[in-house]
Amino acid sequence: MCTMLLKMNDVHFKYPGELEVLKGVNFKADLGEVVAVVGPTGCGKTTFLLTAAGLLEPCAGEVLFKDKPLKGQLPMVRREIGLVFQDPDDQIFNSTVYEEIAFAVKQIFPKHLVEGKVMETAERFGLKNVLDRSPFRLSVGQRRLVTFASIVAYNPILLLLDEPTANLSSRMVEEIVKLVKEYRGGGKCVILTSHDYNFVAKAADRVYAFSEGKLVGGYEVKRLLSDKAFLEIAEMNASPNL
Repeated sequence: MCTMLLKMNDVHFKYPGELEVLKGVNFKADLGEVVAVVGPTGCGKTTFLLTAAGLLEPCAGEVLFKDKPLKGQLPMVRREIGLVFQDPDDQIFNSTVYEEIAFAVKQIFPKHLVEGKVMETAERFGLKNVLDRSPFRLSVGQRRLVTFASIVAYNPILLLLDEPTANLSSRMVEEIVKLVKEYRGGGKCVILTSHDYNFVAKAADRVYAFSEGKLVGGYEVKRLLSDKAFLEIAEMNASPNL
């Protein structure tokens, strides 16, 4: 039986001096599933993830984490939620790849476990040979892998991914598919945003789409990705490559 991990009830959000972005969002995600949120650029997907992570506070409505208001649990639940930004330069700040991956691990795990977790994660993402390099001197694709590694290394129960396949090779996209499935299989939860039809079809269990500031759908991927009306709302094209 699935256990609800994150829930939004009629969530509204607007940036100062701008139009409302989230206009009554209702959403839920359970442990043991991968949930995708799709829609065109600028529709509110990143704002939705920042709100889910507790980095933005709703103007109205409620975000629940483990059946309790998220706001009242911060910063206690920070180690349980991991957000990978779409732009790695919004996330990376350490001088070496090693220190970037190790940063959160050091806050959570005993000192004697840190190096092992960093090396294991670096191996997984193909970063062992660049651990002593500045992440800012790596390619965009490599910097994206560094941000994935820095979050996955501390093993949060909720993994939030903003456009996770952007600037990645097809091989690494398959690794990200594998990663989210492993998270689901481990009883954790992944919430991701994407434009990538093939990735969503392979990785997600359920899918929502933004429509005029609200979320529609929330049903099984196979059902909704074969629904022409849903794909039009999401501005996604069915792909023959499934």
